[in-house]
Parts: sequence; C-alpha cells; structure tokens
Amino acid sequence: MATGAAQTLLGELADIGRDPRSGGYRRHAWDDADMQLREWFVGAAQARGLQTDEDGNGNLFARWTPGPGGSGDDAVLIGSHLDSVPDGGAFDGPLGVVSSFAAIDRLRAEGFAPARPVVVACFADEEGARFGIACAGSQLATGALDADRALGLRDVDGQTLAEVMTARGRDPGAVGPTDLTRTVSTFVELHVEQGRSLVHSGDAVGVATAIWPHGRWRLDFCGAADHAGATEMADRRDPMTTYAAAVLAARRLATEHGARATFGRLSVEPGATNAIPSRVRAWLDARAADEPTLQRLVDSLVTDARRTGAEDGTEVVLTTESQSPAVTFDGPLRERLAGLLDAPVLPTAAGHDAGVLAPHVPTAMLFVRNPTGVSHSPAEHADAADCTAGVAALTDVVRDLAGGPT
Repeated sequence: MATGAAQTLLGELADIGRDPRSGGYRRHAWDDADMQLREWFVGAAQARGLQTDEDGNGNLFARWTPGPGGSGDDAVLIGSHLDSVPDGGAFDGPLGVVSSFAAIDRLRAEGFAPARPVVVACFADEEGARFGIACAGSQLATGALDADRALGLRDVDGQTLAEVMTARGRDPGAVGPTDLTRTVSTFVELHVEQGRSLVHSGDAVGVATAIWPHGRWRLDFCGAADHAGATEMADRRDPMTTYAAAVLAARRLATEHGARATFGRLSVEPGATNAIPSRVRAWLDARAADEPTLQRLVDSLVTDARRTGAEDGTEVVLTTESQSPAVTFDGPLRERLAGLLDAPVLPTAAGHDAGVLAPHVPTAMLFVRNPTGVSHSPAEHADAADCTAGVAALTDVVRDLAGGPT
C-alpha cells in the first residue's frame, strides 16, 4: 500500500505510548508519552521553520507567518490533539495534527504565501483521561473551565493538576484564559470520523454540521461494607446491586430517548472479593440530539437509581463533572467548505476542541472516513487513500481561507 504524508508522520508517533499487549495507546495529560509527543510536535514545527509557542494551559501552537505584505492578524487555526483515551486508537486526534503539517508542506511546495497566519494547534488533554475533564486545554484557554477548579482536579494517584504541571516545569499560576480567540479568524479541525456515515455515503471526506450536547456525571452508590459469606442477602445494603440496575436502566433509557448512555469507569471500595462494597463510584457519559432530551435521560436515570437504592438500602449521590451544550458549527463557513470540497455534511455525537471554540470564532470540522466506524479502540482506522484525501481537502481549505480576506 502506498504511504502518504499523513501516514509517514503518523509512523513517527507509532511507538509513543503504545501498549504492547493491547496495541492501543495510553497517552494521558502530562505523562511520559504526552511529553514525548510534545517534543515531536515542536520538532516537526521547527523542521518546517514554524514559530512555536506553548500557552499557560499546555496548548501548543506552530505558526506559519504571512508572506510579504500579508497581515499578522486573523490567523487560520488548524490542528487537533495528540492525547488518547486508555487503549485508544492511532487516528483520533493525531490525524488532525499530522494532516495540518502535511497541508502546510503541500502549500509550500505550490509556492503559496498566506495572506494571514496559519497556526497548527495541539490542544492539551482533549480526552480528559487523566483528570476527568474533556477538552481541558481549549476550555481553559477560552475561559469555559475555571482555572482553580482545573488545578484542583486529581488523577487516580491523588496528584492534582497543579502538582503534575509543576513537576513538568510548568507554572500553575499561568493557567487560565488566553487571547487565542481574539487572534484567530477561523478554526478548522480535521478528525477521523467516529461512525460510518461516510462509509454509507461513499465519500472519503465530510463536513460536520453540529455536535450533540453531552456530559460526564459521577454517581456515588453508597451502602455498608460487610462480610460476603456471613451476611444474609436480606440484611445487605449492597451498592453494587443498585449500580448494576442503573447500568441496565441506562441502556433502556438511552434506547428509548434515541440517545447514548455509557458507564465506562468504575471504582469499588473496599474492593475485596469477599466483602460487600461500602461504595461504588461510577462515571456516566451521556449524549443526546438536543439538551432537553439529554436532561430527561439523566434525570430519569437518577430517579430510577434512587428508587432502586431505596429498595436496596443504599443512597445515590449525583455530581455533574462536566456538561457541554449543543454546538452548531458556523453555517456560512460550513456551506463554504462543503461547496469547496463537494463533500457531504453530517453531525457527530462526539465532543471536540472545535466544539469549545465554536461559540467564540467561526469553526468547522472535516471528517475522514473510518471503514469500521470504531473509535476509542485499537481497531480505529483510516485507509491511506482516505488520509491522503483528507490532507488534500485541508490543503484546499487553508488555501481558500488564508489566501485573502474572509
């Protein structure tokens, strides 16, 4: 199979943070793999003569300055992220970053001189795998996430974000809003599709219309620890049974609402095989086509869980960790890109940094076909020809947006 520019650059990242047992990637905010990826990004930018910068939130930027007579303001921002979920795939995030560098290479080979800066972004902690808040870097830069709250977030080892950043030589006092959205005219994020719409349409590249509202909630199921053998079934206050009923209710309610509900993370205390748990802590990811439906889904699930808890002698406590409203991408920009690329438009139920920036600056997303539709898994994939088509599409977009007045 022929290897395009995107595959070549992805190959440079192939061994960073890869688990040899699962084949998936573990690239979490500020861990060793993340630091290696940061070094790679800076090296790739410097190899192209791009100016590099890191803001106080850990977001990285590589800047291609305008040609003679070009303006220094109103940058066209492209890029994505390099971190992953536990055992994530090779394309979610990195495809957008490497395609951005590849697009700049193509434009330079054409002799194109931008009329405004073109900036490649690598946003920090998009997946939220370590500290639980998705799109933390872009949310901090736009002021959507409070700096004090972010710095106090703890990972599974009990380390705060402030402590981790300090250990990596960063200043927690610099965390917070930046001037990013005041210096950017447009943001276009390329991403592997997390679904099969493009498979069904037969297109290599599509343009996003909107992002579903979504959020993360923590449910604490609280009971009483006791002996697994000595305690009669009728005498138990077992939070695991309440949790198990909630998992089944989540599937039922999500199906009824045409939505998504997933319990993907679990913590059990005390965690002994021969002990009834005292607490089961579970994290819910829920998404729906509109905000009222999402709220009804979560409310119904919690009501159902508390009803079951009353029968089990347990308590259910809900904590909202993050919640993002529906995002509709800029209509004129979306239509401009769809016409330019002759590409279909499609929605996404996944969250992205583009969704965070969209309320502040005209934003669009390009999707590259994923033949299986699988994402957040080692099975995530995009064929070489489709990746090349994605680079070509992003090249056309940057040429169009950076070539003159918007």
